[in-house]
Amino acid sequence: MRRADCVQSHFCGTSARAILKNLGWRFCTTAKLVYGLNQSLDGYVDHLKFRPSLALFRHFIQHVRGLTGIVYGRRMYDVMRYWDENCADWVAEEQDFAAAWRSRPKWVVSRSLKSVGPNATLVEDGIEAVIIV
Repeated sequence: MRRADCVQSHFCGTSARAILKNLGWRFCTTAKLVYGLNQSLDGYVDHLKFRPSLALFRHFIQHVRGLTGIVYGRRMYDVMRYWDENCADWVAEEQDFAAAWRSRPKWVVSRSLKSVGPNATLVEDGIEAVIIV
């Protein structure tokens, strides 16, 4: 068997990345940034009166569980702080969402806030240097 035949058959069954990794090469990957936005048809959501359906809660529970972390501005972070503490009248889906939300690291971009809650980092400048997961 020729050397070229050996090399060719080896590459056919193994990915180039796996071969190079076995040779000691290191790879860096870039995380996927997902931008999300909730918007009503008229451009206004009263977060104090809006209560999503249980099906919508289940969707967002799965969505948040799949996130590595969350980046907020000051105003949205203030709205989401609602989930920092348990509420006695929450249904199971609300409790599950709160647990999923609390478990994710959060970066809050603001020059006016002086502190943030648990599992959150205040970012006043240079967000690109702070968010390294």
